Amino acid sequence: MSDPKPRLVCCIGDIHGFHTKLQNLWSNLESSTPSSDFATALIIFLGDYCDRGPETNKVLDFLISLPSRYPRQKHVFIAGNHDFAFAAFLGVVPPPLDGSEFREGWREFEDNEEREGWFKGEGYEGMHLQGRRWAGRMTGFNKAKGTEYQGSIYDAGPTFESYGVPHGSADLVKAVPDDHKKFLANVVWVHEEDDVCVEIEGETKYYKLIAVHAGLEKDKDVKQQLEFLKARDTRIPKIAALSGRKDVWNIPEELKNTPTVIVSGHHGKLHIEGLRLIIDEGGGFAKNPVAAILLPSMKIVRDTDVLAN
Repeated sequence: MSDPKPRLVCCIGDIHGFHTKLQNLWSNLESSTPSSDFATALIIFLGDYCDRGPETNKVLDFLISLPSRYPRQKHVFIAGNHDFAFAAFLGVVPPPLDGSEFREGWREFEDNEEREGWFKGEGYEGMHLQGRRWAGRMTGFNKAKGTEYQGSIYDAGPTFESYGVPHGSADLVKAVPDDHKKFLANVVWVHEEDDVCVEIEGETKYYKLIAVHAGLEKDKDVKQQLEFLKARDTRIPKIAALSGRKDVWNIPEELKNTPTVIVSGHHGKLHIEGLRLIIDEGGGFAKNPVAAILLPSMKIVRDTDVLAN
């Protein structure tokens, strides 16, 4: 008896409010895979659904609709640092496990408050640091993106505008629909799969897969990191697995003994090196494509692909 066909796994990079790109990417994914495979695929969204692009509200509508439109698929929605900050402003992130107040996390970064223009409007007293940064007022030139900041250090202005309110307005809490709040409250910080088929250098094998927005810290115990991420402990003001850079780029050394695929978005580029998959070709730039990777084939699909009929 032949082995069963491996399940199609699709990991989708950062969307950043670009609804039309998301629609086009989804159509290309559907067109580039056998219908029976796509109908039962595992779809992992790697986070950062909001900010920078103009239609965050429509992006969330699209994502929320998927389970009813494709009931045989499995959908996983990972939290990005932008999504966490949006949720923090709305007041839908879980409270710290130790019973502490969010304001205790401000102290570590208080020297940045004036430069980043942290939000001081209605409800700020009980807000997580990232919510205050997200709705704040950051002016000047963003060297990393080569553009002026769009409202805040998170470029959150377009998200406010997509819900019909000006950047920094506390009215956003009322303007965001309940199903969007529920979605943001329920996104996970990490997702694990035990047996995902991957083809590398002509060899097809099954691996454990860990999906997380930015990556895992290279010098910290992996088990402890996963436990923390599953618990979603919000007492930490800045969560490396959601917002780190160099410290989460590589696969932790201890996973070299038990080969594991680490897939993430966040880093503003497409980078595939062995089992380390970084899928964020768009980076929130209007001119860049939004991309996805298909497993086991390791095929890259983009919203800009022109597929043959």
